[in-house]
Amino acid sequence: MGNQALEQGFNEILEGNKGWVDFVSKDTSGRFDQLSRGQSPEILWIGCADSRVPANEITGRKPGEVFVHRNIANMCVHSDMSMLSVLDYAVNVLKIKHIVVAGHYGCGGVAASLSRKQFGIIDNWLCHIKDVYRLHSEEIDGITDEEKRVDRLVELNVKEQVFNLCTTSIVQNAWKNGQDLAVHGMVVNIGTGELINQECTFDSNEDLGKVFAYQ
Repeated sequence: MGNQALEQGFNEILEGNKGWVDFVSKDTSGRFDQLSRGQSPEILWIGCADSRVPANEITGRKPGEVFVHRNIANMCVHSDMSMLSVLDYAVNVLKIKHIVVAGHYGCGGVAASLSRKQFGIIDNWLCHIKDVYRLHSEEIDGITDEEKRVDRLVELNVKEQVFNLCTTSIVQNAWKNGQDLAVHGMVVNIGTGELINQECTFDSNEDLGKVFAYQ
């Protein structure tokens, strides 16, 4: 590798792994040996790809206890095969009991969606967030403080993505089959570490509306 700065960064990754290997080798609980044979998490975390919102640390869970999918602005898009594949495996194979859709205040993706600037290929992804703005434009436009506008759209986006998730055939068939499954919307305050409940939990399709709730 010709670039010394890149080489140093790569070596730091390897050195960091050595520290983790040392930690694992000294653990006497047997949990890592158990993890090597399989996983049985009860939580699926669908969060933002932002490096500041790690699912395990925020929820106080150990390795093996949270199944994770992350993308820009924690979107649940019905045509996203990556998200749907994770969801299907989590619900139908791992039999998780809780799905957490987690946004975070100060989300760059949400902020970008409120801009008229072009950023590149990501613009096509941001259109999904712009759709959420369109549904709530009157409320958002009534907020004059830019930071508060972004944070309110973060909250509304989480609620919309929870609804999108609940309308998938995967989640609805789990409920139809009597599986215990709850979908929750949360927002992370990065500055305090708090996980804030958005009070939009669903554990059945009864409140989705007749057009969205399969029989």
